[in-house]
Amino acid sequence: MCPQSPYPYSRTPSFRPEAAPVSVSVSPTDSDSLSDPLARERAHLSSSRSALRAMREEVESLDIRDVTANWVNSLILGRQIEDRIKALADLADTPLFFGRLDYLHTTQEGQRFYIGRRHVHDAQGDPMVIDWRAPVSQPFYRASRKDPQDVGLRRRFGYTGGDLTAYEDEHLSDPAELERTSRLLQAEIERPRVGPMRDIVATIQPEQDEIVRSDLSGTVCVQGGPGTGKTAVGLHRVAFLLYAHRERLARTGTLVIGPNRSFLQYIEQVLPALGELEVRQATVDDLVAHVEVRGADEAATAVVKGDARMAEVLRRAVWSHVTLPTEPLMVVRGSRRWRVPAYELEQMVQELTDRDIRYGAAREALPQRIAHAVLVRMEQAGEAPDDRVQNAVARNAAVKAVVKECWPAVDPAKLVLRLLSDPAFLAEHADGILDEDEQKTLLWAKPARGVKTAKWSAADAVLIDEATDLVERTHSLGHVVLDEAQDLSPMQYRAVGRRCSTGSATVLGDLAQGTTPWATESWAQALTHLGKPEAVVEELTAGFRVPREVIAYASRLLPHMSPGLAPVESVRENPGSLLVRRVAEDERDAAVVAACAEALEHEGSIGLIAADARIAPLAEALEAAGHAYLSPGEETTAESRLTLVPASLAKGLEYDYVVLDEPAAVVAGEPDERTGLRRLYVALTRAVSGLTVVHEGELPSQLG
Repeated sequence: MCPQSPYPYSRTPSFRPEAAPVSVSVSPTDSDSLSDPLARERAHLSSSRSALRAMREEVESLDIRDVTANWVNSLILGRQIEDRIKALADLADTPLFFGRLDYLHTTQEGQRFYIGRRHVHDAQGDPMVIDWRAPVSQPFYRASRKDPQDVGLRRRFGYTGGDLTAYEDEHLSDPAELERTSRLLQAEIERPRVGPMRDIVATIQPEQDEIVRSDLSGTVCVQGGPGTGKTAVGLHRVAFLLYAHRERLARTGTLVIGPNRSFLQYIEQVLPALGELEVRQATVDDLVAHVEVRGADEAATAVVKGDARMAEVLRRAVWSHVTLPTEPLMVVRGSRRWRVPAYELEQMVQELTDRDIRYGAAREALPQRIAHAVLVRMEQAGEAPDDRVQNAVARNAAVKAVVKECWPAVDPAKLVLRLLSDPAFLAEHADGILDEDEQKTLLWAKPARGVKTAKWSAADAVLIDEATDLVERTHSLGHVVLDEAQDLSPMQYRAVGRRCSTGSATVLGDLAQGTTPWATESWAQALTHLGKPEAVVEELTAGFRVPREVIAYASRLLPHMSPGLAPVESVRENPGSLLVRRVAEDERDAAVVAACAEALEHEGSIGLIAADARIAPLAEALEAAGHAYLSPGEETTAESRLTLVPASLAKGLEYDYVVLDEPAAVVAGEPDERTGLRRLYVALTRAVSGLTVVHEGELPSQLG
C-alpha cells in the first residue's frame, strides 16, 4: 500500500516549477548563504536521522521477558530484535535519502515523498523517507517527460561525505524542459570508489529497474557487458524481492553465488547497506564441499567431468546397486510366521524403481512396503495390528536383511571414487555415453585408497554433489542469484539448479567474459542445464561504468572471441581515459610502478592487473619502490588504495584507475587463444575512470 499521510513539508510544493532544471550546490560550511529550499531539505534530513535514531532506540528498549513462553522463543525473538537493530543503523557516510518526488494528481495529489534506502517514520507513524522498493518510489526510476507517471517534479540530491550539499530538479510536467542527463546522476556514477562495492540505488536506470522489480515466480537471465551494472542489478533484485516477499523468502531462504571469495568480499556490503542482513553468499565450490579439494584436473579432464552426460553415468551407477529379490521372506513374530513370496517382493522393488523418487527415499520406503504386506496377512488371520506393529515389522532383522541385499546403501563419494578408479565399473555405466578416450581421460593414473586420502578436484566435488542428490534430494531455496554464470560447466549449472528447483533465480553474466575451457556458448544451453529453460533473457547494452574510449578499445577483441555479440555502448565520455605505452626492453617493471604512482595522484582506487605469472616480480618492484599494496578481496581505504590483481581473479572487480601489465602475457597465460582473449577483455574493462596499458612486446594483433 502507498502511504497516504503527509509528513512535514509534504502538503504543497514550496516553490513553483520553472522553465529549466534547477541545480544548486553549496559548501557544507557555507550555512549562512543557504537558500530556503536547500535549508529545508537539510532540516528534513536532520529530522529523518532523528526519527531513525528514535526507531532504533524504541527497538533497543523492548522488554521481551513477559512475552516469551520459553527460552527457545526468547532466543528466537532476541535474535530478531538484534537483526532489526542492525537494520536500523544510520551509516554516517551513506545518504538517508537521495531523491524526492512531488506528485500532481490522483491519490497522491500534493504529496511529496523522499526516496531512500529504507523506510523511516516519525513518532506518529507518518513516513519521512520511503523505501526505494515501495510502489510509490517506482516513478523515481521510470518517470520521464514522455511518461511523467503523475510526477510534477523529481529532485536528486548531492552529498559530500554525508552532508547534503546540492540538489537538482527535473520538472517532468513542463514541456518546455528538454531531456538532459542529470549532472548529479553522472557525478554519482563517476564518484571515486574506495572500499567494497557500493549499491546503485540512487542511479538505477529504467531498463535496470524493470529487471530489479521483476516477479519472484520467474527466472531472469541478464546478459550484460562490462560496466552495464548487471551484478548490482542482481543484488538489488534480491533486496526488492525480500521487501515484496519477506515472509515467503524468510522461510525458503536466499543465496548469492559468486565466482570466488575475492568477488564475494567485494560485494558483501551491498545488501547490508540496503538493510538486508540474512542473505547467504557462497561460491559453487562452497555448495558442493562434500570432500576436501586437494587436487586439480587437466583442462581436458575437467571438461569431460563437467559435461552434462556425466549425470546419466552417475544415475546408472547409483541405481545399478538395486537387485531384484529371488528368495521369499519369512517374518517371525512370537509363535506366528508370516511369509512374503519372492514375486511379491520383486513387485515392490520394481514399483519403487519405476517411481521418480530418490534412491535413498525409495530405500526407506521398501521396509514399510514389506511391513504393510505382512500386516495385511495378519488382518486376514483375524489380528488387529496398528502402526506400532508395522514399524516393528519394518525393523525386523529379516526385513532389514532383504533390504540390505536388494537395496544397499550408497555412499556418493565412494561411488565417484569407484567410477574414477575402476575401468570396468566406469565402462559398464558410461557405455554409449562416453567414448573410450573420454573414459581414459576420467580414470586416475594412481587410484586412491579411500575417500579421505583421495586428491579430489573441484570437478570431482561437483560429481559427488550430483550423486548425493540422486540418493537424497537437495534442499531448494526460494531465490538464488548466480553471478559470472558464463564460466560454469553444465554439471555446475545442475548443482546450482538443485538449490532453486522449487524457487527462482537471477542469472548474471557476459558470454564474452567466459574464461574457462567449459564456458557456455549460449544462455539457452546454460538455462536448460540449470533447469530453467523458460527463463527470460534480458540484455543490458548501455554501459555506465567504463568510459567510452576504454570499452571501444576492448571491444576490438569481440569479433575474435565472441562473434555476433553486441558491443557495449558506453554513455560516459572521459577524454584521456586510455593510455597505451610501449616501453624499452627491461624497463617494464619500472614503467608499471611509475604508472601506478601516477594513478595514485588521483582520487579513488587503483588496480594493477597482470598475468598470474607476473604477480611475484611486480610485487617485488612495488615493494622496492615503497608502494604498499593489497590483494584482491582486501578492502581498500583512503590510506591504502592500490590492489595487485592476478588476471585470473579480476572478473567482477572494478577500480577507478587500472594499470594493465603486458596484454600479450595475459593472453599467453591461458590454455588457448580464445580463452586468453576473453581474459584480456576482462582485464581491459575493469576501469571506471582511466586505463593505462604498459607493454614491452607486441600487443595482441586482435587489438589492432
